Amino acid sequence: MNIVEIKNLNKTYPTFKLDNVSFGISAGKITGFIGRNGAGKTTTIKSMLNLVHPDSGEILYFGKTLSQNENEIKKNIGYSTGSVNWYPRKKIKDIMNVVKGFYDSWDEESYKKYLKLFKIDENKSAKELSEGMKVKCNLLIALSHNAKVLILDEPTSGLDPFSRDELLGVFTRLKEDGVAVFFSTHIISDIEKCADDIVYIQSGKITASLSKSDFIGRYSQNDESLEDTMLRMERDAENE
Repeated sequence: MNIVEIKNLNKTYPTFKLDNVSFGISAGKITGFIGRNGAGKTTTIKSMLNLVHPDSGEILYFGKTLSQNENEIKKNIGYSTGSVNWYPRKKIKDIMNVVKGFYDSWDEESYKKYLKLFKIDENKSAKELSEGMKVKCNLLIALSHNAKVLILDEPTSGLDPFSRDELLGVFTRLKEDGVAVFFSTHIISDIEKCADDIVYIQSGKITASLSKSDFIGRYSQNDESLEDTMLRMERDAENE
């Protein structure tokens, strides 16, 4: 059952159009959102967070419309990007003590749980953290107010292969806790490693929204990797 439904989303800019975008996100699954630069990934994600106002269409979380239940819904959503900027000399525990005051749904037990899972040292300053640990700190905030849906825009961008692999392992643990993980990426091998479902957008339109196994069965040829399949599909679209 989908806990997020995007229905016929449209947004027109002078040089780009999001065109009847529709797909769903399931609880306890990792959904990879793929497409080339300018295809509409970030516009879609910002629309899902009401940071961009669509011209038409409907966005539902847990069966409720985002437009009419934004405050309630956002208590259950965690959002993160690959870039994190904090006060560099402040200790993590001091930053978290400030942040938790912004959430009436903050759960200290969950905070301690994910602090341990992510192996974050609260006594380190932000400048002492690797890029991978900064991303984990951002996820820690999202999960400590009991987010049931994680929406992540290029969360592995700029990370070294080891840190990326570690973060994908975190996503797998989270889905086992019933969290829906939705993330965009240009690194198709990350999708190959951990995604259950794939949403593929081309030029503002959804080309595919299905399980990874069904995507491979329908679109891949001659044992192609997912990246090879996507590259071929993009070339075919350009030649049409």
